[in-house]
Amino acid sequence: MSAQLRDTASELAGLLWREHTVYRERTGGVVIRGAHVERWISLSPTGGKDQVLIRAGRILDGGTTAPARSEAVVSLTIGTSELAAVCRRLLADAAVGASAYDGVRAPGQPRPGRTKNRTKNRTKNRKSRHTGFASWVVILAVASLVALFLRNVVAAL
Repeated sequence: MSAQLRDTASELAGLLWREHTVYRERTGGVVIRGAHVERWISLSPTGGKDQVLIRAGRILDGGTTAPARSEAVVSLTIGTSELAAVCRRLLADAAVGASAYDGVRAPGQPRPGRTKNRTKNRTKNRKSRHTGFASWVVILAVASLVALFLRNVVAAL
């Protein structure tokens, strides 16, 4: 089963992406990794005859993989093109679930916090440019210490 799964995954990878990496998992499954599109597909054997569990997910910044967003059980007796159609549907489902809060971005989108006018964004987000109360307390304390030091120096003369 694992040799058939590896062959099927290699054919499938060629249909899905021009640039891909195919490798075997510890559990006996096969992973197709498309780093340029930041997606992955996993093919794992199930208990059924000629059935495979297909899982799809995204690749996070830094190269780690996010948990699977979608999965389906498919028979290997269908053709490779039909299998590729199922994988494309799962990849589309995984892309729809993307949000700005889980650290994942769609391919082609700029990375958050890497805008050209970063300083403009920082100053724009500030509520006020006025000195706060705590800052005034510190300034007055330092000024009092300097005044006390100068008074002691003048008194010693």
